[in-house]
Amino acid sequence: MNNYQNPYYHQNQAQGYQPSAVQTDGALSWDDEIQQENSFVILPAGDYRFEILKLEKAHYDGGEKIPSCPKAVVTFKVSTPDGAETEITENYLLHTKMEWKLCEFFSGVGMRNKGEKLRMRWTPELIGKTGICKVVVHKYKNRDGEDRETNRIEKLYPAYDMPALQSPAPTYQPPVQGYQPKKG
Repeated sequence: MNNYQNPYYHQNQAQGYQPSAVQTDGALSWDDEIQQENSFVILPAGDYRFEILKLEKAHYDGGEKIPSCPKAVVTFKVSTPDGAETEITENYLLHTKMEWKLCEFFSGVGMRNKGEKLRMRWTPELIGKTGICKVVVHKYKNRDGEDRETNRIEKLYPAYDMPALQSPAPTYQPPVQGYQPKKG
């Protein structure tokens, strides 16, 4: 088989093509090394710390209850006290019927006080904002009719009224051998 018949042959190979070791958009080249296995974690229902990782502006096409409107797609990193993490993506519809959820979002990231009128700012300054959320386990059937589970954020607690969270259990560290405290 000559190279013109090889479907995996790229013309640039003949010209000294060197695959890029680093892709900036997450795309892999044909000969990149891979290692990361599925890290999808389902957290048990409960209250957890979150950090906003990503914000995208999009459009909701509309449905029975809410007509077409802009939407914010927000990706949260949710962390357990023992260090487990998962990402949860939530949609925030910019519609008066969902104003309560928008108020909850901005209160949950500390950008709105109770009862305060606020001009929404869907800007990069939201990235990195933290707070506490209530996570639930959402059960559903996939396209093949199989039972599946995923996490959803049911509530963002307002910054002015956050619950206390359990701290990670302290790890026992044995005393250093030969250490004598100073007397005096």
